Amino acid sequence: MFGFLLGEALRDLRRAGRVAVSAILLIALSLAALGGFWLLSSNLDQAVALWRERVRIIVYLKREPADSDALVERVRAMPGVGSARYVGKAEAMGTLRQVLGKDAAVADSLPSNPLPASLEITPESGATTPEAARDLVARLTQLPETEEVAGGTEWIERLGQGQHLLTVIGLGLGAVLALAAVLTVTTATTLVLHARRQELEIMRLVGAPEHVVRGPLLLQGMLQGLLGATCAIWVLIGCFALLAPRLEPLVSETLGLPRLTFLKPANVVALMLAGTLLGGFGGWLARGRREP
Repeated sequence: MFGFLLGEALRDLRRAGRVAVSAILLIALSLAALGGFWLLSSNLDQAVALWRERVRIIVYLKREPADSDALVERVRAMPGVGSARYVGKAEAMGTLRQVLGKDAAVADSLPSNPLPASLEITPESGATTPEAARDLVARLTQLPETEEVAGGTEWIERLGQGQHLLTVIGLGLGAVLALAAVLTVTTATTLVLHARRQELEIMRLVGAPEHVVRGPLLLQGMLQGLLGATCAIWVLIGCFALLAPRLEPLVSETLGLPRLTFLKPANVVALMLAGTLLGGFGGWLARGRREP
């Protein structure tokens, strides 16, 4: 039975001609757009997670403490603090000399060490959100030894907001193109219904079940969706293979990602399923248009 329905669906697909091809291309375009934004969003998500792990908060001290170990232990016991390290004035000056390199003699000409002692704090993973980071900075500011607190997660959150905006744009564009694809599939199925109206009525008169009459039309739409999804995935694979090697050096410098990653297998399956459902929905919309 399924072989008969599939054969009829393939014949109906050929009958639909250019309209069916247009539907396949629209489904491919909509899913390629959605998959492309999905690909960008997933790599941005990796960058956000990577930079969250590198968040550091620097607490500049008014003076070098008499007991730096006790201060470090007190700070480590605060909620939201993952680790804390004391950086003395001498170590800060040594770091400055390394940064200056061949110009390190400039630091040696200073009459005294002007750099403050500080604490380098790594927040816990759950304390890198804007609210948790602000609370941690507020607690560190209240320490009697604190002169100034620098660092935070605002710029990482802006990157996360950009990722969210990119996802919304991709969903919006994909939805518009998907709607056009559904309507085109519906049009193709309606054309087939019109071409087969006499044949379908004869099938009903001889007692053929409705699922045998309508099944090929639904399968026709699903086949268009599946073909469109397959085309979209190959387009994404081709674009990724072409552009990723050229973009990876720039992405490594700006976002710190060692390499770009393609969609996960679950995402590919989701795109295939989405295309099949889009095509099937378009075929189903035409099922109620019965000829007298």
